Amino acid sequence: MKYIIVLGDGMADEPIAQLGNKTPLQVAHTPTMDLLAKKGRSGMLDTVPEGFAPGSEIANLSVMGYDVPKVYEGRGVLEAASMGVDILPGEMAMRCNLVCIEGDLLKNHSAGHISSEEAAELIAFLNEKLGDETFTFFPGVSYRHLLKMKGGNKHIDCTPPHDIPEKPFRPALIKPTDEASKPTAEALNRLILASQEILADHPINKKRIAEGKDPANSIWPWSPGYRPQMQPLSEMFPIRSGSVISAVDLIRGIGVYAGLEVIMVEGATGLYNTNYEGKAQAALDELKKKDFVYLHIEASDEAGHEGDVPLKIKTIEYLDHRVLKTIYEETEKWDEPVAIAVLPDHPTPCAIRTHTRAAIPFVIYHKGIEPDSVEQYDEFSAQNGGFGLLHGDEFMKTLIGIENEK
Repeated sequence: MKYIIVLGDGMADEPIAQLGNKTPLQVAHTPTMDLLAKKGRSGMLDTVPEGFAPGSEIANLSVMGYDVPKVYEGRGVLEAASMGVDILPGEMAMRCNLVCIEGDLLKNHSAGHISSEEAAELIAFLNEKLGDETFTFFPGVSYRHLLKMKGGNKHIDCTPPHDIPEKPFRPALIKPTDEASKPTAEALNRLILASQEILADHPINKKRIAEGKDPANSIWPWSPGYRPQMQPLSEMFPIRSGSVISAVDLIRGIGVYAGLEVIMVEGATGLYNTNYEGKAQAALDELKKKDFVYLHIEASDEAGHEGDVPLKIKTIEYLDHRVLKTIYEETEKWDEPVAIAVLPDHPTPCAIRTHTRAAIPFVIYHKGIEPDSVEQYDEFSAQNGGFGLLHGDEFMKTLIGIENEK
């Protein structure tokens, strides 16, 4: 048996009045997801352990079967692994967004989805002007970058920027959680305010404003951590080899620590205009050679953060028609059976434009599986699924046929 997880980031939602109190998943035309629900077995999965915020790093670690409280060290270190940036003892890594500040408000977490090329120039500028023996900036993808701090204390309270769209940014600046972390919080807040002073008049931002785009006029560091201690999946499950396919550094970084080969796909953007067909083909190519593929599609999460209901529906339909259909139809022809799992990592409801910790729906299909009574894939149908409500590493154990200890 081979295994593929097709993860639509933030795909789950809540009932929306303009959709007749249905969710985007319920309204979207998803014949392949519904077919897998009819032929397979569904369930719900709690991906966010108690005491943790519902971030993509937490949720994807859970989906992959990791004990989050034991291994979690922040988003920045995971993205650093994908970027090839080593985090040494005594160093702290943080995700560093380029954001748009308008007056006293954090307008959005993505600087209007700035291009990677524009962002790379701004990050180089920040490193030249603000980088020193303590701070180093590293360019990533679009608005997602990395800040490394020597001697940083991770016990600080950071607000993810996607949690405060159109809200005042100053109350959300970094706070120490104890006396020892006070110097770290103060240094990072000085860095944020200094970035605003020097980014305001940068030629790239002047050009973006002239074109009617949001400027990237502030950094926003968050999710601090040290180098994590993670076992590769091959030591946890009977998976000899595997690959991860994603447009975002966070998921690729988790893959690095999980012992998966990172597969880059040309045209993979992390947005609704990503190369869906290229990702589907890459997944099939890898599945022919390996036991396990983790295929991550970011687009629905970004649509949720924008509060764009029609776009979220479209991204779900794209995943169904342009990715899942191809993978299902092709693998059905193979001699060796393939278990296909479809799920989001967490909900990103359009109404609130950020993540929630609600359990998410999943479906698992492979030849020979005993189907349950569920006939379509969505947040409510899956509650009647044969797998019931799973927690933590139970999903991975279920997918690969290891009996769960109840």
